[in-house]
Amino acid sequence: MSADAPERMSVIIPTLDEEDCLARTLRSVQALDPPAWEVLVVDGGSRDGTIRIAEAAGATVLRCARAGRGVQMNAGARAASGTLLCFLHADTLIPPDLTRLAARTLSDHSIACAGFISVMRTGGRVCWVVTAMNLLKTHLAPLLFRPLAFCRGLRLLFGDQVMVLRRETFWADGGFDERLTLLEDGDLCLRIVNQGRLTLIPRLVESSGRRVRAWGSFRAITTYLSIGILWGLGVAPERMRRFYEDVR
Repeated sequence: MSADAPERMSVIIPTLDEEDCLARTLRSVQALDPPAWEVLVVDGGSRDGTIRIAEAAGATVLRCARAGRGVQMNAGARAASGTLLCFLHADTLIPPDLTRLAARTLSDHSIACAGFISVMRTGGRVCWVVTAMNLLKTHLAPLLFRPLAFCRGLRLLFGDQVMVLRRETFWADGGFDERLTLLEDGDLCLRIVNQGRLTLIPRLVESSGRRVRAWGSFRAITTYLSIGILWGLGVAPERMRRFYEDVR
């Protein structure tokens, strides 16, 4: 398959009470050119209109236990039939050429996983400080705390950066660790670097700044910074959960 011929990409969206943002996200998925092979919305027990919105948009809806995003994303990956797996948060908007960009990047088999530059927006404005911290974290956290792995290609990608990887790469390391309810994406990065480099595609995706809106800028910045440092020091993600409550 040529670098310009997109592979079959399965878009997997974990949800839990996401009626406020899911419709916009699904519209951005529907605008993909070339289109996604399939769109799987994996719901963890929503009590609002999330499932109705997903079904109305033509997505395949899967239901699973309310046991964490890792459980939901693994369930989606098991049901997916595409050659590429794209893990997309329900509050993240993607560019229309994402399918082509991801396929072109992953045609280089020295690359195990690709992500994008996440811009965080709230109330019509960009949260520039949080956005810059997120971008710096991708490179700086592994450079400071995992320097040998950084030299082998480790980059710290989080879900709001839209992680895309080949199906066989994902399952070769067992997928997401379902015991984790936080930083399951960072944990996956640490494991798949043994299969190849992780890279950041220089293209923007837009994520909701709902935590910044709920917490305020100062608390959001200190929380994100603290979690990054604790991750680097090897603190178990479950011990960090108390700093990072769900915001809908």
